[in-house]
Amino acid sequence: MPEFAWPWVIVLLPLPWLLRRWLRPAAPGQALHLPQPGLRLATVSGNAAHGIVPWLLALAWLCLLAAAARPQWVGPPQAQQRSGRAVMLAVDLSGSMRTQDMELAGHPVSRFGAVEAIASDFIHRRSGDEMGLVLFGSQAFLVTPLTYDLSAVRAQLQGAVVGLAGTETAIGDAIAVAVKRLSALPEPERVLVLLTDGVNNAGSISPREAARAAKAAGVRIYTIGIGATRMRVPGFFGSQLINPSADLDADMLTTIARETGGQFFRATDSNELADAYRAIDALEPMPQHGPTLRPRHELFRWPLLAAIVLLLLVIVPRRFGGVSEQPA
Repeated sequence: MPEFAWPWVIVLLPLPWLLRRWLRPAAPGQALHLPQPGLRLATVSGNAAHGIVPWLLALAWLCLLAAAARPQWVGPPQAQQRSGRAVMLAVDLSGSMRTQDMELAGHPVSRFGAVEAIASDFIHRRSGDEMGLVLFGSQAFLVTPLTYDLSAVRAQLQGAVVGLAGTETAIGDAIAVAVKRLSALPEPERVLVLLTDGVNNAGSISPREAARAAKAAGVRIYTIGIGATRMRVPGFFGSQLINPSADLDADMLTTIARETGGQFFRATDSNELADAYRAIDALEPMPQHGPTLRPRHELFRWPLLAAIVLLLLVIVPRRFGGVSEQPA
């Protein structure tokens, strides 16, 4: 429905009448005679004072007041999804994330390739959460600060390159960077989703020390250990089966999750990785009904345009055809 944002502007309605009443009118002009005998100036529109012009000016003034009052079309209430939750993603970019022991749509992909696709879908589903992204290898970096712009988080993840942060794995540092950002916010719900395929072998903070800091800050940590348990590789005497995830420290990831109130997930293939993110969705549900907001569309352009047209109808004829010569 339409409404005015500044309805008090209507008090200016009598302003032109008051100005005409209070300001002293100018003395009436005298007839101006041209040097040529028999000629004088006369106005074409003799009814300027008593004809249509005053009505056009009054209507233009009303349109200007209507535009100044900011007419708006107010739409129906729309629920806003604001969960009050801050979610930080910490993704491993160490060299082992290049290992091609995962599949997507029947095609072999690297561990990071599977994470890029499946975590991007997880980010898309978290509309209403404030999210950020930490990438870590030998060092941990905050790539995207906490934001409601989930497309920016997804773009940063999709543009990441394995090995960019070093070839080792600083899990403790990644947790510390995420917790520092999360604990600075007043939101009551703080969540960290950490994905790795290895063991902590770099950084200045141990994972358990970082987990204690997370618990003190009220940050729940969900850990995901990615990597297949069996992989066939070529050898000197033919192919052989190996465990490409032998270095994964599942006990450490389980302890981190348990101490902070989160949960550990083991993803040996793309389906289990997708299941892990869906489980986190279920454990951290989005609100069904958030605060409502009524969209407003400004309409002031239309009365303003009408006022301009009305003023042009008054000014243009007087400017270009208002004076003519008539016999005296």
